[in-house]
Amino acid sequence: MTREAIVIGGGIGGLAAALALRRIGWHATVLERAPVLTEIGAGMSQAPNAMRALDALGVGEQARSAGVPTHASGNLRTPDGRYLQRARPGDATAMLAFHRADLHRVLLEATPDSWVHTGAEVTDLRPESERVTVGFDGGELTADLVVAADGIRSTARRLLWPTAPPPRFLGRTAWLGIAEVADLPGSITLGPGGYFLIHPVGRGRAYWAYVTTAERPGIRYEQEKAELTRRVGTWHDPIPQLIDATPPEAVIHIDIHDLDRLPTYVKGRVALLGDAAHAMSPDRGQGAGQSIEDAVVLAAGLTRESTVGAALRRYDTERRPRTQATARGARKDGHRTTSRAAHRAMVTMIRMMPASLWRKGIAADANPTWRWQPPTLPTRS
Repeated sequence: MTREAIVIGGGIGGLAAALALRRIGWHATVLERAPVLTEIGAGMSQAPNAMRALDALGVGEQARSAGVPTHASGNLRTPDGRYLQRARPGDATAMLAFHRADLHRVLLEATPDSWVHTGAEVTDLRPESERVTVGFDGGELTADLVVAADGIRSTARRLLWPTAPPPRFLGRTAWLGIAEVADLPGSITLGPGGYFLIHPVGRGRAYWAYVTTAERPGIRYEQEKAELTRRVGTWHDPIPQLIDATPPEAVIHIDIHDLDRLPTYVKGRVALLGDAAHAMSPDRGQGAGQSIEDAVVLAAGLTRESTVGAALRRYDTERRPRTQATARGARKDGHRTTSRAAHRAMVTMIRMMPASLWRKGIAADANPTWRWQPPTLPTRS
């Protein structure tokens, strides 16, 4: 008998969960509140740990075809254009950059069309001893398991973890966009109080983001592009070119939040996944990657444990320490790279570091986060 799951949320984490469940022989219904299933945002990078998780889901090859190697972590610059560290021609890079929509499309195309239901906003969750009932716009469904991948402002977390704190503003804000500018290798420019990130994302496009401090969330400008130009328009090329090539209506302005640690990601037969469990700042490029890891580990637990309850306990035990440590590290990195007080010392340290040591530090096996290996999923779909 096929086991049934409901996945709340049709973003990268939700679709990864659906694919993982499919590979172990489960059936999943994906409930997405948006009327059309699209990925919001601009660009991202994925590290080796995320790519191995995509391999475990059976879509690694397709993802690599959609991604572009980026040397952003190897090309560190100052606003006047000087290089603190510089990637050499032919250097290997551990990172692939994506337009978010391209990676989302890879996952969506691997998910059965009949599994995905849009315009289905979840309004109620009723966990029982052996099943979970989900109420949503359009009806109710009951399943053996619910995977809540509905983002940082998760309805499932609000309903079942009512005392959990809301998202926490980290004192930082970001402008981002996609520009029709080709053949950029990727770079990070470290300015006093903020940094400018560039990733190539394929088809003659580049993703860019400027991250800086903000006194409070919600500060917005009548002309966001003009405000961004005022702040970084005199920085080195191609930064002014990227901003100029981005239509004003396509400049996205977001405030950066994360979540306080939860004591558990599981309530009964409901498991939080991705940003719903451990939303983190973007400074380690691990948000989406950790959600894909979550999906693989959850599915592996369901194959290795005799009950859903035992599988969810295993998932919680394995994922909470890793994801919460990653979120904590991302928060610290973000503070360091946008701190005016720390800027000079950071730039001096990077400039003085031997290039060979820097390259070793950004290699594919450079840190424990990147060295993670996924469990094997038996394919039963």
